[in-house]
Amino acid sequence: MFAERLKAAMEAAGYEVRPSVLEREFNLRYWGKPITFQAVRRWLRGDSIPSQDKLQVLARWLLVDPHQLRYGDSAYYHVSKSNVSEPPPAWEASPSSDERQVLSLYRGLPAAQRKVVRDIIETFAKAHPPKDDG
Repeated sequence: MFAERLKAAMEAAGYEVRPSVLEREFNLRYWGKPITFQAVRRWLRGDSIPSQDKLQVLARWLLVDPHQLRYGDSAYYHVSKSNVSEPPPAWEASPSSDERQVLSLYRGLPAAQRKVVRDIIETFAKAHPPKDDG
């Protein structure tokens, strides 16, 4: 099932689901030893699951929760003897009206255009990292 979640995340993020694409994009973001074409092909076939550090890179790149990518939707729920609780929200604060509008417009774009927009935002984010308030 990991392979299916990885493929879906790639498609949702606007990437072609191909080993060469996954290899290139992953290695651009991973600071360790580059991953091989054969390794990413095994991920996409479901023959293996990446180590935790690689899973974190995949999740950050594809804008998905790492637990959901690895385990699926059931990872979103914690069950104890007395209750079932949902995980904390993905956003620390509610998005503003402008942010909701931008997100709505972004989601309405074709996958290829979403990728261009995301690449532009990533470029700006790298050029202007957030400043520490502490």
